[in-house]
Order: sequence, then C-alpha cells, then structure tokens
Amino acid sequence: MYERVKKVLKKIIPKDLLFRYEEKIRFPFAIQYYGRNHVCNICNAHLRKFIILDTGEKICPYCGSLSRTRRLYKILLDRFDLKGNILHFSPSRSLYRRLKKNKSISYFSTDFESEFIADFQYDITAISVEDNLFDFIICYHILEHIENDKKAMSELYRVLKPNGILLIQTPFKDGEIYEDLNIKDPNERLHHFGQEDHVRVYSVEGLKNRLKESNFTNIQSLEFTSDSTNPSANGLLTEETILEVTK
Repeated sequence: MYERVKKVLKKIIPKDLLFRYEEKIRFPFAIQYYGRNHVCNICNAHLRKFIILDTGEKICPYCGSLSRTRRLYKILLDRFDLKGNILHFSPSRSLYRRLKKNKSISYFSTDFESEFIADFQYDITAISVEDNLFDFIICYHILEHIENDKKAMSELYRVLKPNGILLIQTPFKDGEIYEDLNIKDPNERLHHFGQEDHVRVYSVEGLKNRLKESNFTNIQSLEFTSDSTNPSANGLLTEETILEVTK
C-alpha cells in the first residue's frame, strides 16, 4: 500500500513541490497511523505503529524517516552540541528539514547526482572548498558507491577541521572488505554487493584501516543492539554500527 501511494505521488506531483510540502501531502494518509505506542523523534509524530516494508524497514508515515535516520538524529542530539559548519552528504528529506532550520549551524547539504534534496553538488573525491572548513561531517551510505574511496577519505580529512567529527555508516560484513571494481553491470553489482550501484561491502575493521591510511587516527565504533529504554519506541534498528571519527 505504502509503495503504491509513493509511486503515485511521484508521478502526479512535481519533485520540488513534493519535497517542499511532503509532510502536508503525507498527512491524510498518515493520520490512520496516529496512536500512542511509538513516536518519531524527527517529526515528533505519535504513532500506533510505523509502516513496515517487506525488508523490515520501519518508516514514519508523517515525515518518511527511516530507522537509520532516526538513530542518526538521536545520536546528534544526545552526543553532540552541533555548532559551526556542518557538511551532510545526500541527506534524507526528513533530516534535511530539521537541520536546515537549526540556527546554531551553517548547514551544507550536498548531493552529487541530484537524487536528494540538497543545496550543493560536491564531488566527494574532489570537494570544491578550502581546507579545514567543516566542524562536523555526516557521510551515511556514500562510500560504498564510490570507486575511488581512498581519494574520498583523503578529501574528507582535508576539509574537516582539526578536532572535527566525521560520522560514517555503510553496510558492513564480517571478514575482509569485498570489492571488485571490474564489476560494472548493475545486476552483477546487486548480486555481489547487495545493490545495483554499490561497488563494495566494507567490514568494520577494513573501513577503519582505510580511514587510517587517510591519516585519521581516532576512530570509535558506536555499536547498538537495542535502545536502552524501549527498543521499538522510536522504530530504531535492533543492530547498527556507526563509526565516529575525529581528526
């Protein structure tokens, strides 16, 4: 049902209008999910349940936030006092709307292929800004798409201020990094890497090692198994790993 409604909206409503008025457009459909069992920590909607896709993903019917986005927002609120220049690659629309309104930060949202709502179009392997500009960088589900990921990591190091924070998340596997840059066919990439536009699957240690090769030395794994109070209250992923990297 949700996927059918989503496809119809994309066909009949221009992309810019959909982005701008998404929460209002969603409201007539989302109201049926109103309740007191759960709350979306991004839009503060109270829900009897989240929309659950076949993949198990839990989506907020009001703002469209994903599980990992709600976890990210929780981390930003709980662990950091965000100030200064924030660089955010391919932000979700729900989180873009919240961070864009934050008067304590200068928010640089970027998406190279114009698939997400963003204000800039930086190439992560050649970010067109000066050195040491950003206090905080959010790089979620980006590096697994980038063939020259080592160049991307060196650019992240270059544009991050000393003592600045970088949050990275990708799909992870056990063992070594699995990649083969000779695999170009989307169907083959889906088979090998889990998605048509992915070029590798990292392991946690493998990604840490590549970050160290780019001069990052302070790398911490944030491991989540469940929310400390109520595992399902905010529709968070049961297991999740995020790397917190300090320059």
